[in-house]
Amino acid sequence: MPSNNNTSKIRYWNIKNIEWRKYIVYIAFVIVFLFFAITLHDQGFTSISNILNITRQTAMISIMAVAMTFVIGAAQIDLSVGSITALTSLVTALILANNGGIIMAVLGGLATGAIIGAINGFFITKINIPAFLVTLGTMGITRGLAMWITDTAAVPISNNTYNFIFGLGDIYGFPILFIWTLVILIIGHFVLNYTPFGKYTLATGGKEEAAKYTGVNTQKIKFMVMLFSGIMASFAGLLYAGRMQAGRYSYGEGDELSVIAAVILGGTSLSGGTGSVIGSVFGSLMMGMINNGLIIAGLSVSQQMIVRGVIIILAVALGSKTNTKN
Repeated sequence: MPSNNNTSKIRYWNIKNIEWRKYIVYIAFVIVFLFFAITLHDQGFTSISNILNITRQTAMISIMAVAMTFVIGAAQIDLSVGSITALTSLVTALILANNGGIIMAVLGGLATGAIIGAINGFFITKINIPAFLVTLGTMGITRGLAMWITDTAAVPISNNTYNFIFGLGDIYGFPILFIWTLVILIIGHFVLNYTPFGKYTLATGGKEEAAKYTGVNTQKIKFMVMLFSGIMASFAGLLYAGRMQAGRYSYGEGDELSVIAAVILGGTSLSGGTGSVIGSVFGSLMMGMINNGLIIAGLSVSQQMIVRGVIIILAVALGSKTNTKN
């Protein structure tokens, strides 16, 4: 029988060796929620309508964060996702405006992201240009195309069915945007954790040379994660268009940074090899909750940016520190 002293040491060792980085986002989420719930309890922060509104506001970031988890997990980066949403929204709106039908509009929108994602993947894997530089270039090109094709004019969407399915609808009291987020979350979590593709993705990001020796086609994995990211960004563009009932070149400005921050907050390492789809979505929700709380509190835009930046830095720093200790 081990002594009480030895048992205490074993328990302490187990606690000390927990990978705290995986849980930082959930701890931070609860702390932030409790803070706003207490300080803004009389301003409707915890009301059901406001909670649902947060899920609507964060849906597009959450969906792109699911795909970005694969990208960063494979030790890549995608800066083009925000601009893809804008171009997709315009392509979709233009097809609908020309009586192309919902199916054609959706396929056209998704094809937009798939093409850009494939271009990113090609230059990364075949020309060996770093993902940061490739996607920085396609970010500018795609945003420019979005501005050019309509001369910066918005394209309204009057198709009520489309707007219901991809933005404004509610099913049994739940926003359709929340339902789409949940569906993508479940699929992404399953693929990353329970399929060979998910395991190969993390292996590619962790130790690429070792992954090659075990038979993993790391170039193909890199191409596929960039393709997936482009498609999910275009899907977010469909949701932007449906929620705002129009296509605009300005959609998604700065979203790439919010998406990357959400993924890092969720426990994914920028160096690759790890990833949590659920953590990424919680990171997105936490950022949306912070934005919502600061707006209700009456802070100016500049003050919101400062507070949000401080919170993100502290959360990431804490996660990195606990990960290093372990």
